[in-house]
Amino acid sequence: MSASRSNQILHGDNLRLLATLPRGFARLIYIDPPFNTGRTQTRQRIRAIADADGDRVGFAGRRYRTETLDASGYADQRDDYLEFLMPRIEAALPCLTTDGSLFVHLDWREVHHVKVALDALLGRDRFMNEIIWAYDFGGRSRTRWPAKHDTILWYALDPDAYVFNYDAMERIPYMAPGLVTPEKAKRGKTPTDVWWHTIVPTNGREKTGYPTQKPLGILRRIISVHTDLGDTVLDCFAGSGTTGAAAAELGRRFVLIDERAEAIEVCRTRLASHHSAAAGRT
Repeated sequence: MSASRSNQILHGDNLRLLATLPRGFARLIYIDPPFNTGRTQTRQRIRAIADADGDRVGFAGRRYRTETLDASGYADQRDDYLEFLMPRIEAALPCLTTDGSLFVHLDWREVHHVKVALDALLGRDRFMNEIIWAYDFGGRSRTRWPAKHDTILWYALDPDAYVFNYDAMERIPYMAPGLVTPEKAKRGKTPTDVWWHTIVPTNGREKTGYPTQKPLGILRRIISVHTDLGDTVLDCFAGSGTTGAAAAELGRRFVLIDERAEAIEVCRTRLASHHSAAAGRT
């Protein structure tokens, strides 16, 4: 069982802040680092103002115009990606319990390099699964097969003793329910290592405007299966705070770290209802 901790949102360089955290407090580390896309990731905030000639129509036919408040972002490009990422993963590992798990969420650009580096750091016997998160949204390339999936690497500190709550899996519909009994079709099946799940909908309630936000459903699945009630989850690339939101919904604690002020603002706003969060600034 991981040590009980208050929720924390920490602003600063994760490499430095990780060294200040106690050992063995987190049952799960999930990280969604920059993907090295070569683009500037931007977050844009807008507001709606009542205007009879506005560009949007709302409830009861009322019209509104939209104003852009600001656009902030960061350059997602590094020539030394492994030199950036691997020391941070290594600094996070002492925070895990002896039966804890590490999840690293990447895409096709760097996942193969990171997998080799993690095998060297942790040992190939600690590699448990390559999970494919597949989605179907966005543009279609006319020059190659469109990239419509991310990869999540799961490592267990102890491959013989880790948390895996099979019964906590959210069951999904059979693709061909007529091929199974009505009882099985009603119950649904457990997911495989390929997860079909939509991205965060543009107009969905969970949308924060943060450019690399991941869906709550993906984090809920990971946290519910790989932690127990009351455990603590660590995310040192917190971004939009999805890890914290999912953890709080499931009765887990969270420690979130990010160096970008706009990410901390989003996390604090999103998690304000969980009033035990202690917002730290360095």
